[in-house]
Amino acid sequence: MSNNLETIVKLNGVHKIYKMGDEKIVALDNVNLDLKKGKIYCLLGVSGSGKSTLLNIIAGLEKPTKGEIVFKGKSIEKMSEKKLAIFRQRYIGFIFQSYNLMPTLTALENTTLPLIFRRTPKKIRTEKAVDMLKAVGLAKRYKHKPSQLSGGQQQRVSIARAFVNQPEIVFADEPTGNLDTKTTEEMMNLICGLAKKHNQTMILVTHNLELSVYCDEIIYIRDGKIEKTEDVSASKITFQQEVSVNE
Repeated sequence: MSNNLETIVKLNGVHKIYKMGDEKIVALDNVNLDLKKGKIYCLLGVSGSGKSTLLNIIAGLEKPTKGEIVFKGKSIEKMSEKKLAIFRQRYIGFIFQSYNLMPTLTALENTTLPLIFRRTPKKIRTEKAVDMLKAVGLAKRYKHKPSQLSGGQQQRVSIARAFVNQPEIVFADEPTGNLDTKTTEEMMNLICGLAKKHNQTMILVTHNLELSVYCDEIIYIRDGKIEKTEDVSASKITFQQEVSVNE
């Protein structure tokens, strides 16, 4: 993959230290990282390695103890909570292991939530949500609530919600942790296909090395430090998407 891609996120000397009484826990230790537009990254490490903390820092969910996170030329660690909320609404999508769907809302209503927060007119947000649900293979499940859907179907709604506002970066935190092997393959093909189709950056957090084959670059994390990075884009398998991804 070309090295001339636009840098969308740059981390400079990022530290994250938590205090528990008199004890200091170093979650991130001098992390320096450049993330390029349109690439799929895998943050790979065991539990407690710091990978989820790093995701939260990049997404603006937590502030670093020290260091700088530059997103499209702006230092997000200096933003107020209000500006961070607007930043996340405008630029970021999230896919979670536990789906995080609202149980009282239908698949369509769950998918429209990011657009409601952006004050998108109802007609437009409904049209966009319907298109995304079709894209993830839920054309006949618009009116179903989470309790009426399988785990795989709930994750498809979560994926539709993450992509509906066309974010520049999608964060996927152990997105297939609750799914069986076949459904995991379907979900990874789906989210990677969507990200590649729209030239979006995706950051996948996992402890599962097998999922790294879907990514362009693996970032190995151990004890809060980046141990090494590995560009696998040249040798990675090209996966045939199993569902139709519409414009």
